[in-house]
Amino acid sequence: MLISHENSYRADIKEILVSEMSETLTMAQALIRKASVTPDDQGCQRVLANALEPYGFSAELMQFGDVQNLWLKRGTTAPLFVFAGHTDVVPTGPEENWSYPPFAGELVDGMLHGRGAADMKGSLAAMVTACKRFVTAHPSHRGSIALLITSDEEGPAVNGTVRVIQTLAERGEQINWCVVGEPTSSKQLGDTIKNGRRGSLGGTLTVHGIQGHVAYPHLADNPLHRISAIVNTLAATRWDEGNDFFPATSFQVSNLKGGTGATNVIPGRASAQFNLRYCPDNNADALKKQINQICTQHADNYEIDWSPIGLPYQTSPAELLEAVQSAAVMVTGRPAKLSTDGGTSDGRFIAPTGAQVVELGPLNKTIHQVNEAVNAKDLDALSNIYEQTLLRLLA
Repeated sequence: MLISHENSYRADIKEILVSEMSETLTMAQALIRKASVTPDDQGCQRVLANALEPYGFSAELMQFGDVQNLWLKRGTTAPLFVFAGHTDVVPTGPEENWSYPPFAGELVDGMLHGRGAADMKGSLAAMVTACKRFVTAHPSHRGSIALLITSDEEGPAVNGTVRVIQTLAERGEQINWCVVGEPTSSKQLGDTIKNGRRGSLGGTLTVHGIQGHVAYPHLADNPLHRISAIVNTLAATRWDEGNDFFPATSFQVSNLKGGTGATNVIPGRASAQFNLRYCPDNNADALKKQINQICTQHADNYEIDWSPIGLPYQTSPAELLEAVQSAAVMVTGRPAKLSTDGGTSDGRFIAPTGAQVVELGPLNKTIHQVNEAVNAKDLDALSNIYEQTLLRLLA
């Protein structure tokens, strides 16, 4: 713990925010202005590397398939602290529905607009400026600092962080602490810190029937009726009760397909895409077995194409969580609640290595939406939270 810095921090915070605002904002704008729709990095990782290489960070690009990953590291000794994030963004949707061009990075009334402003190019900018200030003030800090950046978080997540983690494991590099910059805040910056995530189990269910005329149903087998019964049963199933840290497992259907286009034809097949966000009290194998049992009750001829599993994780109170919570309170003046809700993140690939993983980022109100935006001052405050976390762990 850095006591002397804490004593002077409150008096200096205003000046720090003012002096660093333009740098963090400028970095975020530079990243937003690159249309890095997943998995195309569009040179964002080079921007990050160029910013930190003068401060002693060594850049290693890891290309897997069409995905570019960056391992940007300073130091060679333990403990290893990592900021993790992604440069890829989801598609904009109809650009004419945006109030400002989605890749212009415009600042209007203190709000930074653009795809990725909150998810998560703003966080990347805050990580960079936090690292620059920290290593300038503590050039001989203990341990090592790294940034693990991928362009495959919003996509299949097959050639991104998971492949980098595999590479690090093969050469014996062990991450001790990791802060993921996902947008976790709800109403005010730093009001929510995620110390875990539910697992994700999804797939496409296809039910095969017999095509026929709607006037002669006894000569056909309607897969739409069968898949409807399956979906209704799955949706009504109580999978578990959750626990003190995780909500109960939930089931949702995202897409249903069936029909030939003709109103008088019973189709020969129907499909449903589904997903379960599951509590760690459950497990993927048990859920698959239960789903198959329900399917066989309503259909003789079906198949499920399972998507890659997103494993759940939870970080218990220890030095990383304590450091992030303390840093957030110092900068915002408010305590943060711990949460494990929401979607998946790349933390699911890092936590199984034994690393402590915590997620903290800006407000998530507009992520993936038209007119995504973030308060520019929040990015500067976030940068200071990240710096304070480094101070508590490595100074």
